[in-house]
Amino acid sequence: MKRRGILFFLLFLLFAAPVFAGEPNVAAQGAALIDGKTGRLLWEKNGEEPFAMASTTKIMTAILVLENANLEDTVTISKNAARQPEVHMDLKEGEQWKAGDLLSAMMLRSYNDAAVALAEHVSGSVEQFCQEMTKKAKEIGAKDTVFGSPNGLDSHLTDAQHHSTAYDMSLIGAYALENETFREIIAQSEIAVMDLEGKQTCNVTNTDRFLKEYDGALGIKTGYTNKAGHCFVGAAERDGVLLVSTVLGSGWGDGGKQKKWTDTKALMDYGFASFYPYEAVKEGTVFGEVKVIDSPMERVETALAEGYTALFSEEEIANLHLEADLPKEVEAPLEKGEKLGKAMLWLGEEKLAEFDLVAMEGADTFTLLERLQRLAENWLTWRKF
Repeated sequence: MKRRGILFFLLFLLFAAPVFAGEPNVAAQGAALIDGKTGRLLWEKNGEEPFAMASTTKIMTAILVLENANLEDTVTISKNAARQPEVHMDLKEGEQWKAGDLLSAMMLRSYNDAAVALAEHVSGSVEQFCQEMTKKAKEIGAKDTVFGSPNGLDSHLTDAQHHSTAYDMSLIGAYALENETFREIIAQSEIAVMDLEGKQTCNVTNTDRFLKEYDGALGIKTGYTNKAGHCFVGAAERDGVLLVSTVLGSGWGDGGKQKKWTDTKALMDYGFASFYPYEAVKEGTVFGEVKVIDSPMERVETALAEGYTALFSEEEIANLHLEADLPKEVEAPLEKGEKLGKAMLWLGEEKLAEFDLVAMEGADTFTLLERLQRLAENWLTWRKF
């Protein structure tokens, strides 16, 4: 009887105790998990190595369309767009479609002809659009991303002409999620779209399994080419925690094309189990004093001009520290809120962010009367000695 009780207790501990995710087992050649609100890298496997990224390219295509076109715009299909290979909507030269309908179809089903039609509509040519895609990636913070195609077809492109990294694609995905219309588009399960003459109808089903199979999933974009393998940029949000992940070159070897889903779920499980929001820097925190020259205010206190909340693990929180770079003295006049120096947030030896240190109050210069009074006081002091 006693042994049964011990066995029952051990089984209870096994199944009832919380399970903590260890390091994720990811088969993809390149992978990255980031804090979707700050862009901080949480985990990576060759995360900054360049790879082909297939149709995850279309995330950037969608960004440029949303920022530079109206979704009610009429898009006229060119011969170039109509001849794009599968996967395609079977668009015909001369047809006219709403930009928003083409965008939704492109993101849900990865239609290559829709991507080219939208690129030509926004920039006049595919070549110009790709230059703008690359420029936008740099503005977002991507370090090693070049676009040579708006749809991700890469057989006609060299590695140098079209590539990205898992980290860069995660940043691009997180940026796209800041646009509420983008979020609404990728969350659609199915749509029916029609050209403006009502002759062509296209029923579109979202191919993103992650959206249906993972708690808190927001979706984003799949991709596949022979060069890139299976790719996926995904996002999930729970209790205010937003995670964005990318897997590139997934699906070779064991697991096949399903591996991008298991890779992504492993990354997300690890992220939600291991990290939580922590206010590492609180706005307005008093940080240090600076001597003021030529003012009745001999010293002013400084404070952090902004705060910083990001996802951290317990171990990382123990290794966070702030350092200040403040001058020993400054000259009056000073205004309240004037920048006097900066503070740096470090995680061990990695600098995470910089913040302005500002004056908590103003400091005027001496008036003429105050100067005369100080001269008199100094003279009397000197006379005593």
